[in-house]
Amino acid sequence: MTLAELAKHDGQNGQRAYIAVNGTIYDVTDSPRWINGLHPPDHHAGQDLTEELTKAPHVRAVVERFPVIGRLEEEPPAQAAGNGGKITVGIIIVAVIVALVIFLLL
Repeated sequence: MTLAELAKHDGQNGQRAYIAVNGTIYDVTDSPRWINGLHPPDHHAGQDLTEELTKAPHVRAVVERFPVIGRLEEEPPAQAAGNGGKITVGIIIVAVIVALVIFLLL
């Protein structure tokens, strides 16, 4: 699950409440401490809470009691343009043809 997909599971509007910690995604939906995806005072479901957990008053073992949903995946890199790869190949082909023509003319 990517961060974008995780964000959809924020515990709001009937959605399940998932959090990520150290790359593992946990389902906190049924916890009375995560009502509507909020763990007071300011932790929200649908996020990677790895950094926040380092400041939490409880240990990581508390989070590890929740059901594991999966692993947090990296987002695939976005392409600058829809045909970026095709344009690059085309430029290389043209450059090779130009180089061959110049070589043959010399």
